[in-house]
Amino acid sequence: MTATLLPAFLLLMQVGPDPSAGGMPGLPDELANRPERPGASEPQPQTDTLATCLRIASSDPQAALDRAQAWREEAQTDLEFAQSAHCLGLALVQQGRLGEARRAFEVASGEAPADNLSYSARLAAMAGNAALASGDPEGALPLLDRAGGQALAANDGALAADLRVDLARVLVRLDREEDAAMALAEAREADGDDPEAWLLSATLSRRLERLGEAQAQIERAALLNPRNPQVGLEAGVIAAMSGREGDARASFQSVIDVAPGSREAERAQRYLDQLAPEEDNFPE
Repeated sequence: MTATLLPAFLLLMQVGPDPSAGGMPGLPDELANRPERPGASEPQPQTDTLATCLRIASSDPQAALDRAQAWREEAQTDLEFAQSAHCLGLALVQQGRLGEARRAFEVASGEAPADNLSYSARLAAMAGNAALASGDPEGALPLLDRAGGQALAANDGALAADLRVDLARVLVRLDREEDAAMALAEAREADGDDPEAWLLSATLSRRLERLGEAQAQIERAALLNPRNPQVGLEAGVIAAMSGREGDARASFQSVIDVAPGSREAERAQRYLDQLAPEEDNFPE
């Protein structure tokens, strides 16, 4: 089924009435530490000095800047240098000095101990997110790509999947959807149990009108995270785009049942309301 044969409301589904509400949502908002995930290797080293500096940065960024700079003057190990630059970067973020923060995170990533690629990867990702926040998605790409490569080299599948998802989001923003699809394939390969990677893969496949791939991917996402309303909403859109009205209705209704009052439920109800008058437009 090609886009030219779709009813008007299905074309609306194809794009989505609110790009920030589902599918491939906006830019990652993380400029702080990535949360640890069970099973991740080489966790970020959290020394007392770093923890204290990061806590100060959240409430008094100038004090954290002064503390981080003094720490760097006394640092003796690679880890101390990396962590002092890490805190410096977060303090700069708090002050809105995103370009300087990006450079601090890049320095920190380069200074991280050679035997902890996961920490270096997290810092490179923070540099990439600082670039995004400053309005430079092109500059973010090599940073996020490097971060994901380091996580893969560290055999940290969970982190690598997260970082490849971040990369895919930026590539979609830059209208490089085929490259985004490759990044999401790497995310799924790195961690086959990451439901977000499967959900976003299904959304992108659907946008590219690869509905067979989209269906297989959303089924995997539903298996991993069956009560996620975004998964149910996407499953309904894919079913509607494929001409499976009954399945679409069931998926949209499940979103309303699982997450009443949510934005996803509101969208699901709109789609249900639109299905009825267009039912004759579905292929046999």
